[in-house]
This record gives sequence, structure tokens and C-alpha cells, in this order.
Amino acid sequence: MVYFANTFAQNDRMTIDQKKEFAKLLYVRERLTQKEVATRAEVSEQTMVKWVREYGWEKLRRSLLVTKQEQIARLYDQIESLNTEIGDGYADSKQADVITKLTAAIRNMETEVNIGERVEVCMELCDYTRQVAPEKASELVTLCDSFIKSMLKR
Repeated sequence: MVYFANTFAQNDRMTIDQKKEFAKLLYVRERLTQKEVATRAEVSEQTMVKWVREYGWEKLRRSLLVTKQEQIARLYDQIESLNTEIGDGYADSKQADVITKLTAAIRNMETEVNIGERVEVCMELCDYTRQVAPEKASELVTLCDSFIKSMLKR
């Protein structure tokens, strides 16, 4: 395991943009301290303080109260409202375009697994591992970090 982590660190360095994205995910989604994120993203604490302030990550962290399912429900509500407005008639071109775009957005949200969701799954797995096999949790966190970093490079 240590070999894998060291090989990743030596041969597959992340760019600063990738580190920033990884740090953002850890800070906003995992709600780790800036110090913990800095360590895992391999940046200085001063860099983390700067990024949190400059990019408004604290505000983003607070704003993530709206879940994906709530967003999808809102999109369905918009389609229902349009259908009510249309009634028994036919949609005009503008209404049809909006319905098409809303439907596509719903389909994308329902089928797409984004990096944030992968981070959430890794977090849940790490939490579970801490409970049932604490001696393996550190190793798993390192593997999950490597996995997420590899997703950011695609």
C-alpha cells in the first residue's frame, strides 16, 4: 500500500488546478479542516486559506444544503407548471424548447455520477471502515484519495 501511494506521488503529480479541485471537494463535501485538506491535497495551509477566501468555498460549503434529489424535484415541478399552463392545447416552440431542456437536465442528473458523488461514496466507505476495521481505515483513505485524484485527471 505504501508503495502504491509513493508511486502515485512520484509519477503522477497533480497540477495546481487539480489540487485546487481536490481541495475544494474535500473542504466543501467532507467538511474537513483547512489543515487536514492542505495535507491531503498536498498544498500549504496558507494556500488553503487563500483558496477558501478567494473562491468563496465557505459560502459554497453552506449552500450545499440543496441535494441532487431536491434539484430534480424542482425541475419536475417546472415541467408540471408548464404543462398546467399549456393545458389541453399544444406547446408553442418556446415552451417545447424549455420542456426539452428541463427533461435533458433531469436525465443528466439522474444518470450522471459526478466527482462529488464519488467523494461522498468514498467518505461513507471510509466511515464504515473506521467502525468495522479501524486498522485498515488509513490505508483506505489513501486509496480513496488516489482514486479521486485519478478521476480529476480524466
